[in-house]
Amino acid sequence: MRKIAFILTLAAATSLLAQSSYRVTHTYALGGDGRWDYIVPDPPNHRLFIARTNRVMVVDEDNGTLLGEVTGIQGAHGTALAPATGHGFATSGNDQSVVMFDLKTFQTLGRIPAAEDADAILYDSASNRVFTLNGDAHSSTVIDPRAGTLITNIALGGKPEYGASAGDGKVYANLTDSSEVVEIDAKAATVLRRWPTAPCKQPVSMAIDTAHHRLFSGCRSGVMAISDYQAGKLVATVPIGTGVDGAGFDPASGNAFASNANGTLTVIHQDTPDQYRVVENVETPQGARNMGIDPTNHRVFIVSAKFGEAAGRGRPPVLPGSFTLMVIERAPAAR
Repeated sequence: MRKIAFILTLAAATSLLAQSSYRVTHTYALGGDGRWDYIVPDPPNHRLFIARTNRVMVVDEDNGTLLGEVTGIQGAHGTALAPATGHGFATSGNDQSVVMFDLKTFQTLGRIPAAEDADAILYDSASNRVFTLNGDAHSSTVIDPRAGTLITNIALGGKPEYGASAGDGKVYANLTDSSEVVEIDAKAATVLRRWPTAPCKQPVSMAIDTAHHRLFSGCRSGVMAISDYQAGKLVATVPIGTGVDGAGFDPASGNAFASNANGTLTVIHQDTPDQYRVVENVETPQGARNMGIDPTNHRVFIVSAKFGEAAGRGRPPVLPGSFTLMVIERAPAAR
């Protein structure tokens, strides 16, 4: 019996090892001035939308070619894609607005008022609406993606960071100041529920597993909090790196990811919907805290740059021409 148990344990460990071994497979120098924020993949078109201070870069994810830019943004953070209307939306945090643009030409089509600290933004297909997450305003701005008009603002009762659409008419967001997840009825534009993420503190990044109804909240306190969003409760936490700002989930591998500013990409395997373990921490450049994942080819995308000397207590400047896109993939299993 012990021998059988040992063999089963060894087989499980070998299987888990085969799921790990992620590595950087491609590096593309994108250059350009400015810092960056969210990386949003567009899987059907093999593109990435990368926020860069005063614009959004649109990059071919297969070869790192710059396809175009969405300009006229003041404080770029997030991008939402509404393919049903042919429109994209980019938050312009410094002037509390959202820029609507054409998904084919990347030309600006209009500007929609939002609220203070308009940051993350997402599209909900079930309601055909766009939702911003306005940090300092403690609210979400709801937008009609066809007309490009403001529908309403929802008071969230806390400072939202990133969020996710469940595709069933519910939208979820992390509240970083109160360490909670909030559930929004997308059609009614009302808050339905909220629950704590403790022991996680300051949840920021979010990813979703719609098949098992799980949310993955990357927390600045060094853990990822996994919630059952049907039950509205936390089911597990696992350790991650420090300075997290991005998260992702790949349904095919059952792996969740946290991209961290300390130079790691934490890979977490879903053994069951309520059981998780850290597979590995992939070494990445310092500051590579944002990520996007394309579930159709299982590639993880991160960005970083080289930095100069900081002036006093300020943030170190990005060195000109050093901004780089990296592709992380899992190595093929050995035969």
